[in-house]
Amino acid sequence: MKQFYLSIAALALAVVTFVSCGDKQVSLQRVDPLEKLLPETSWSHPYSEIEDVAAGEHATFQFALRSPVDLEGLSLSFEALKDEAGNKIESVTTGFVDFIHVGRTTPDPGRDAIRSISGMYPDAIIDDATDWEVPGGKTQPIWVSVAVPKDAAPGVYKGKVLVKGKGVKLSGEIGVKVYPVVLEEPTLWVTNWFNAGERALKHFNPDAELYSEEHWDYVRALAKIMKDSYQNTILVSVGLIESKAEGDKWSFDFTNFDKEVEIFQEAGVLKKLEVGHIGGRVGLWNSPFGVNVPGVDKKLPIEDPVARNYYSQFIPAFVAHLKEKGWYSIYCQHIADEPASDNYESYVAIAKFFKQYAPDAPIIEACHSHNLADIVDIWVPQLNFYADGYSFYKERQAAGDEVWFYTCLAPQGNYANRFLEQPLLKTRLLHWINFRFGATGYLHWGLNQWRGDDPAYESTSINLEGGNILPGGDSWIIYPGDKKLYGSIRLEAMRDGIADYTLLQMLARKDEALAKEICRQNVYNWTTYDMSTLHFRLARRQILEALSK
Repeated sequence: MKQFYLSIAALALAVVTFVSCGDKQVSLQRVDPLEKLLPETSWSHPYSEIEDVAAGEHATFQFALRSPVDLEGLSLSFEALKDEAGNKIESVTTGFVDFIHVGRTTPDPGRDAIRSISGMYPDAIIDDATDWEVPGGKTQPIWVSVAVPKDAAPGVYKGKVLVKGKGVKLSGEIGVKVYPVVLEEPTLWVTNWFNAGERALKHFNPDAELYSEEHWDYVRALAKIMKDSYQNTILVSVGLIESKAEGDKWSFDFTNFDKEVEIFQEAGVLKKLEVGHIGGRVGLWNSPFGVNVPGVDKKLPIEDPVARNYYSQFIPAFVAHLKEKGWYSIYCQHIADEPASDNYESYVAIAKFFKQYAPDAPIIEACHSHNLADIVDIWVPQLNFYADGYSFYKERQAAGDEVWFYTCLAPQGNYANRFLEQPLLKTRLLHWINFRFGATGYLHWGLNQWRGDDPAYESTSINLEGGNILPGGDSWIIYPGDKKLYGSIRLEAMRDGIADYTLLQMLARKDEALAKEICRQNVYNWTTYDMSTLHFRLARRQILEALSK
């Protein structure tokens, strides 16, 4: 295995641009994009690296804008990146990074948790601001994302980011080295559960009504941001299907279900159709599972004649419809979320009833129990349960099942997750964990489960009951604007982590031992990772160099 060495001479000091603002100075400093800049961050380590990428992936950059006086009327622009031959890369997105409030800190923080004195953390990327303000003494992160075309010629490309405002004009240089490697279409299954219901819709467009054209515009915006971040598995709710009873006979209207699926299909994001749960717990966590029946205000046990009558008609009709639309081959079905040792028997009863009418339909589930062999086809254990039961899940893979993992408000501690209080590198390494331990998918419940009147700033950490807290950032990773959606630096870290996973897969076909060793040197075990961003970039460079040979 080739070892990594770095001489002091290899570190180039970052250029800090100063501009006069009266008798004061405003500075624009290039900063490591894996560093989270807090409002109170007064100094950052010098950084001027040329970002190494394959054709078809993204290069990310960050600048710290600092001023002792208030700045007003700020806007961003860029000069296209060019190489020495005049080739250009023009797809560049710039944005001011907005700060998000975390009112309750994570109960079990990791050893590398970031603590903000202000309680504010950088996250949302506001990519359309034309009149941004920065209070004096506050550090303002500026984010740059370069989408490198698949047909980009190898070489080094350089460009500039421009910051203009009242009495202020600054520029920062960026550089991208494109290797003679083309990123393949990612095959890691990724699903972020989204909310297209009325509450989330009103954050996007207060005047929109469900199933209006404005509602479908919102779904299209969701589909685009998912596509841009390599999501390829879409959870669609069975609640979109209208069921109507006439005596004991049921009829079904799939119009809204079909419309939503077709939007994701047209956006090119639908590779796997993940259909939502038909049941859930009838009470608290340890209670058994029941199923939802339209017109019934409680969940019914599957043994109930009303439930059996409904699902004996719904399941065959739904399967027939999926086959007619050509979606059955990419379809998988949730039964009820997170079955555990106390209630798995009721889960198994529902799943077996479902399988009577759809014997070859894969069942996917976020699960807390091993007692589902020959029931669940796509296992999605919580990351810590995946670690604890790793030998069991390897056995399930050997038997032909798929194994993914998920994170949510747990696990905490030193496990990788997506919390606002965690370093960006830890979020990116989630998908190195996929490669390291052989999980072929990742699930998270919170793409945009917005809460409160102003989800961009408030209620980002939520006390569920008795100190069980949804950590800041757990509930959403995108933000609503005026009829548009904003991404986040965490979403970009996930996107780049998926690209890393893809490159590691590509390398493994060429040199499996090298790919595994590079990954191991960054993810030592389930909770111990090399958190050096410098070492991380050297690992990325070694992957690209090995693929270039």
